[in-house]
Amino acid sequence: MNAKIGNKTGAPAAAENTIAKKEFKEAVIQHLHCTLGTDENKANNHAWWKATCATMQEQVLEGLRKTQKSHYLNDTRAVHYFSAEFLMGRLLSNNLQNFGLFDVANEALKELGVELSDIMEEEPDMALGNGGLGRLAACFIDSLATMELPAIGYGIHYEHGLFRQEIQNGAQIERPDSWRDFGNPWEICRPESIQQISLYGYVETKYGDNGRIQKEWHPGLIVKGVPWDIPVVGYGGKTVNVLRLWKSEASHYFNWDVFNAGGYVDAQRENIQAETISKVLYPNDETEAGKELRLIQQYFFCSCSLKDIIRRYKRAHGDDWSRFVEQVVIQLNDTHPAIAIPELMRILVDRAELDWDKAWDICTQVFAYTNHTLLPEALEKWPARMLEKILPRHLEIIYEINHRFMALVDKKWPGDNSKKAALSIIEESNEKMVRMGHLSVIGSFAVNGVAEIHSKLVKQNLFPEFDELWPGKLTNVTNGITPRRWLKACNPALSKLIDKKIGTDWPTQLTKLEGLLKYAKNKTFQKQFMKVKLENKKRLAAEIKTLLDIDVDVNAIFDVQIKRLHEYKRQHLNLLHIMSLYRRLLENPDYDMHPRVFIFGAKAAPGYKLAKDIIYAINKVADKINNDPRVNGKIKVVFLPNYRVSLAEKMIPASDVSEQISTAGKEASGTGNMKLALNGALTIGTLDGANIEIAEEVGEDNIFIFGLDVDQVHELKSNGYNPYDFYYKDAEIKAILDWLETDYFTPGRPGALVSIKQSLLDQGDPYLVLADFRAYSDAQKRVDEAYRDKDRWAEMAIINTAKMGKFTSDRSIADYVSRIWKLSSCEVR
Repeated sequence: MNAKIGNKTGAPAAAENTIAKKEFKEAVIQHLHCTLGTDENKANNHAWWKATCATMQEQVLEGLRKTQKSHYLNDTRAVHYFSAEFLMGRLLSNNLQNFGLFDVANEALKELGVELSDIMEEEPDMALGNGGLGRLAACFIDSLATMELPAIGYGIHYEHGLFRQEIQNGAQIERPDSWRDFGNPWEICRPESIQQISLYGYVETKYGDNGRIQKEWHPGLIVKGVPWDIPVVGYGGKTVNVLRLWKSEASHYFNWDVFNAGGYVDAQRENIQAETISKVLYPNDETEAGKELRLIQQYFFCSCSLKDIIRRYKRAHGDDWSRFVEQVVIQLNDTHPAIAIPELMRILVDRAELDWDKAWDICTQVFAYTNHTLLPEALEKWPARMLEKILPRHLEIIYEINHRFMALVDKKWPGDNSKKAALSIIEESNEKMVRMGHLSVIGSFAVNGVAEIHSKLVKQNLFPEFDELWPGKLTNVTNGITPRRWLKACNPALSKLIDKKIGTDWPTQLTKLEGLLKYAKNKTFQKQFMKVKLENKKRLAAEIKTLLDIDVDVNAIFDVQIKRLHEYKRQHLNLLHIMSLYRRLLENPDYDMHPRVFIFGAKAAPGYKLAKDIIYAINKVADKINNDPRVNGKIKVVFLPNYRVSLAEKMIPASDVSEQISTAGKEASGTGNMKLALNGALTIGTLDGANIEIAEEVGEDNIFIFGLDVDQVHELKSNGYNPYDFYYKDAEIKAILDWLETDYFTPGRPGALVSIKQSLLDQGDPYLVLADFRAYSDAQKRVDEAYRDKDRWAEMAIINTAKMGKFTSDRSIADYVSRIWKLSSCEVR
């Protein structure tokens, strides 16, 4: 079965959904009066935003009603996308675009004396994710709705998300991201679908009349999962799917007996404990309590979601489990939802009383797993004792799954204990650990990586024994992004220019962008294309001035690195190169380079000290360079705080250069590389993740590839990599690293930046920053030279936009549908 792309015409709204400007104005005013209780004469931008959202939500909810009715009547097979993150961004612009009402709303509000662009700034980003994992999930559910595929996203309704990042004296400070302080106009609470979730306690073994062993879990704590639904509008507004997020609450709100006895705080303890589960994304798991909370979070949302799926299935099919695998497929987005596998087994064996083999057969036909990392520390492992404490029945089930699986391994490799040790779900280390990656592979019918090179390395390096045991189970689906948000909505001027040249149906058929290739050398089109880029740079420059009071030259190269802060993504490689340019300018004020603005956006995990040190170093180096008249404006360094989707939507259209410089073999795919290239930025990158496929599409002349490839990385490490070799052989590297030990960038505080030098020398430079530095520096010289040839640069930028057709999330979803999910589209009438 092939996925059908919805609304092939590219016209973004179905006729029955469109409303006229007059009706839109009337609806906004009606909501100002009757929903918000205010008047157009005194309404502020926040009130106008809420009234506009309420107007759109009428359209959205009518679409949702029709979609759900169609899916129910057609008894559709659906994919259920389990993800700990959904980085949705703002929805007003997105929903207006997808319903084809953006221009209508813009004109209607203008007549009311309001600017749509101003009121859209009132919308907080939904703080439901951190980086690429969450943004990918958001792109996927957009594509699923656009392609008219039955789907539900499941996650957690985080009260504070990750955190709001402030920079104080150069250092990251974490603050609560209270994105729901004034409510969220897009979400709907569904109290009729509340679920009860068990935790802690003990397991009792019973024997039934037929001699069957029965297990009964007696929980020590029960919490409520309250569902909040966010409608997900497909392009064209025909299909509106749902993202269902679970908020934790106490089963009993208040203990009056304790309160009346004077225990005013104790009376709320259970309530506070329960609500903590959905408080923040990724609690700091450096502590035991943080680890426990993270495991509870994962189980909480998986259990709520499975019970919700089963509730809906039973509404149509009763207690007949024979059609469950026909109707339900569950995609595990990384290992965070892996606990769903033993949870479904518990429900099937303990509650539905199916025998083990039948239950396992169902289970292994329902789950599919996406691997997003090759980093061992990112493949989750939980101490068995922690599982025994929090989820005692699940640990028993995991042991049973593993016992039966070991018998299968022994059959394949008789007496080979090394194979058993490599494949076992249980890692027998100093402390017995449960490997969630292994559990995900064993309990799923399909496992996929997210780029060609990544999937190859998953087979070769991460799970080679599983690939040998089950040939064909491990496959690839290269990631993609939604062009509706990442070009049409965030870069309207470029979108309109593209519309004029190749028509308006490219947002659902992105390969049509290849029609721009014939204009790549056209001088008129090049000027139009680069004029759009310049206007976007002016807007970003104004944002930088507002946020940081830094003036940047819009004629400089805007060099952008935006992604979460991690050593393998090598923001510190970028920093060392900036320091090298600064040093060259100090030694030779006439050093020939085109002015460049280096722009960073990144958050570091609260417990990741070196990542926070790198942010501090970037800001301290920026302070020095930006205020040094000797630089003569040739370098500016900007760290934009609180990187998020809405900020990315301003940075990406303005970017000239896209930094994708991870150590080869470490980045699974990347999606920022796709967004930046789609908007006409040129990539400087390693042969890692999707960079390889981007290079294949755009051609090696239109990308700046540098550094060690995967095989060379492996060879260098195998032969014994010593970073001191590069330190002593390269005078520039030595000078830069020694600079970090002084107080040049941190007056009065010598050594404040020394942890970066220590990580690169004393701690072995695990991500080969020094090994790649010279190749990176040389590649940056090629970037500098290329930018000076304005016509050639414009041609390269146009080619990058034109060749991004492969990287639409619609293609990714079509691959999932044909290779894994086997869904059929359902037209909503």
